[in-house]
Amino acid sequence: MSAPTRATRPSPRRLPAALLMLAILLSPAAAAPADAPAAPTADRTPPERVTFPSADGRTTLVGWLFAPAGDGRRPAVVMMHGRGGAYSSRAAGRYDASTLSRRHAFWGRFWAAQGYVAVLVDGFGPRGFPAGFARGTHAQRPAEVNEVTVRPLDAYGALAWLRGRDDVIADRIGLQGWSNGGSAVLAAMAAAPRGAEPREVGPQGARPRGYGPQAPSPRGAGPQDAGPSRTAATPATGFRAALVFYPGCGLMGAFKAGLRPYAPVRVLIGDADEDVSPKRCVTLVERSRAAGGDITLTLYPGATHDFDDPGRTRQNIPANAAARADAIATARNFFAEQLGGR
Repeated sequence: MSAPTRATRPSPRRLPAALLMLAILLSPAAAAPADAPAAPTADRTPPERVTFPSADGRTTLVGWLFAPAGDGRRPAVVMMHGRGGAYSSRAAGRYDASTLSRRHAFWGRFWAAQGYVAVLVDGFGPRGFPAGFARGTHAQRPAEVNEVTVRPLDAYGALAWLRGRDDVIADRIGLQGWSNGGSAVLAAMAAAPRGAEPREVGPQGARPRGYGPQAPSPRGAGPQDAGPSRTAATPATGFRAALVFYPGCGLMGAFKAGLRPYAPVRVLIGDADEDVSPKRCVTLVERSRAAGGDITLTLYPGATHDFDDPGRTRQNIPANAAARADAIATARNFFAEQLGGR
């Protein structure tokens, strides 16, 4: 397969040549993915339902825990769903392990098979929106699911909870998000969000205290409330690295000058994305790199939104199948390097 940032076929929607060249320059050198698996593991053990507090100080979140076999401490991954929520569009009112979307189930099992403890955070269900939101509803969504001011607090709540577990290496936790959840990841990586103050990891892997919620008010929050908290996170006190799949890069206008992530961030998006703007992401990454951020963007020619969804609708598009294979290999290698996994 050709490198994902080289245009080898016509796409439904092309970026201007200058922006496409910029995306190529910002992307890590990409070779054909090494044996990216079609399925992560034969283990179909249902994930465990867990609960933990958001760092918003008021919400008890639901999580779906995918744990590897064996004993000992492992690195971990926090996963943030997109606007459609954690569950399948065919859930029909049943929101449990059996109705998680195929994409989320795939990635949870994939990370467990690679030796990570992975938790998918359901940030919509506990707030009364388990079915998520339809395309084109961004302006009408309630403030309590804001991806810049609220959802990052859910990610830090999951981080604190994982750090309290005996099977997790407290300072080796990564963050992954898709679409709206990818936007939340970008905002979270800019600095510890408001209400989440990092505390150092204890000696010899002792349980750290995690993040202390300060109970911000999501309903009154707006873009002006985004940005660094009183104490900025570091890779040792926050997330070690982050993977961002096809995010909305407008970020409520909060990072027009770019953002400087405190740990490495990799953005993966198709140039035929019909839900979010690849151009806006190229601009954000360009400005963020100019500010000194360790952030890169991989642009997949012809790939659409949800290109990693394992369902036939998306995978019948050749560009999506190619992008998915490369993204799986990229994700595996990036977290192995940054978190110390397999």
